[in-house]
Amino acid sequence: MFDKILIANRGEIAVRIIRACREMGIKTVAVYSEADKDCLHTLLADEAICIGPAASSQSYLNMERILTATVAMKADAIHPGFGFLSENARFAELCEKCNITFIGPSADIINRMGNKSEARKTMMEAGVPVVPGSKEAVYTVEDGLNMAKEIGFPVMIKASSGGGGKGMRISYSEEDFEANFQNAQMESIKGFSDDTMYIEKYIEKPRHIEFQIMADKHGNVVHLGERDCSIQRRHQKVLEESPSMAITPELRKRMGETAVKAAKAVGYENAGTIEFLLDKNKNFYFMEMNTRIQVEHPVTEMVSGMDLIKEQIRVAAGETLSVNQEQVRLEGHAIECRINAENPSKNFMPCPGLITNVHVPGGNGVRIDSHIYSDYKVPANYDSMLLKLIVHGKDRDDAIAKMRSALGELIIEGIETNVDFQFEILSHPAYQDGDTDTHFIPTYFPEYCK
Repeated sequence: MFDKILIANRGEIAVRIIRACREMGIKTVAVYSEADKDCLHTLLADEAICIGPAASSQSYLNMERILTATVAMKADAIHPGFGFLSENARFAELCEKCNITFIGPSADIINRMGNKSEARKTMMEAGVPVVPGSKEAVYTVEDGLNMAKEIGFPVMIKASSGGGGKGMRISYSEEDFEANFQNAQMESIKGFSDDTMYIEKYIEKPRHIEFQIMADKHGNVVHLGERDCSIQRRHQKVLEESPSMAITPELRKRMGETAVKAAKAVGYENAGTIEFLLDKNKNFYFMEMNTRIQVEHPVTEMVSGMDLIKEQIRVAAGETLSVNQEQVRLEGHAIECRINAENPSKNFMPCPGLITNVHVPGGNGVRIDSHIYSDYKVPANYDSMLLKLIVHGKDRDDAIAKMRSALGELIIEGIETNVDFQFEILSHPAYQDGDTDTHFIPTYFPEYCK
């Protein structure tokens, strides 16, 4: 087992990893930018080291500085969390060259699954159902339009290296295709330095269903059930839950087995997520694989009873999985609300600033993953997420009631947040009936989508 782990991240996920390491008896090193010197993860870790200015490019994305810090602090492993360098194949490769364990999959797997067109091709070869679309990369408007005509409108134009909704556009006809393609490609070049695109059939009003998988270095792979992540704004998740109201036991079995097959097809190791689109006829299609721990992993932890961060660390150290598929037990219902420093009524505009007062809820089945505290100044340089509020109930109605109660008790003063908006979602009859899809917010809350 590792003696010391450096966490190449910040905020709530860094705190989450530090706590898991502490319980395992592993020492931790926090890295921080000049803007994060008072962030909670720097105070909780055994050691902390500044790695540069506030700009991510000069700190949390600076591979050389992070690796130098790892060597200087004598850490033998790096946990990348999510975002930043967590899915950067070059970083994973450099860790290996420096004899530092990267707590995640190999650089080769990150490369194969991080490129969406390559991932599609791999899944098709493995017999995993994919959304009808281009088999090869697309670089020009002309080739893209020909492919779109062959697939049939509407189509989704996607950046191969995309994520978080960037580099994505929907085209409904030949007339709007050129502008949408060029805009998506320009966004991809700016955001990912990559002009590689692909085209796929646009599935209207699908559910976004993802399966958590865990794999060790010995060929063992299990899935830990699904998360329904259909409540989104601008292709970014707002609220997640497990299990999904749309998934029957038989469908769960089929989708779970497909997720395991997908992971085995690439020789996957560590925590990962297979994301599917589920249409109204219960047909499911592979969308992408996330080769890291995800923001919403606590939802799975609540229903499975497994600590995914500890499992990641054990697997990276060469241990076998702590459970086989027959031993996985999913119980009750869990919901997670992402609480962000943003103003929903102003197109979810980020609202950094000084938090003057915080009160968080508690009680049976209520969990808070956060890095904020009273008098903490939220920097403008990073993602706006403040905390994740997670509840676990005996069934979905119980979980909804518990989350509504918890949201009503949560107080964050000094800055704008989306707490009230989350309460509105939980209170909407369509949500309570389980009638959700990726168009839920535009359909029922159009005033927030101007």
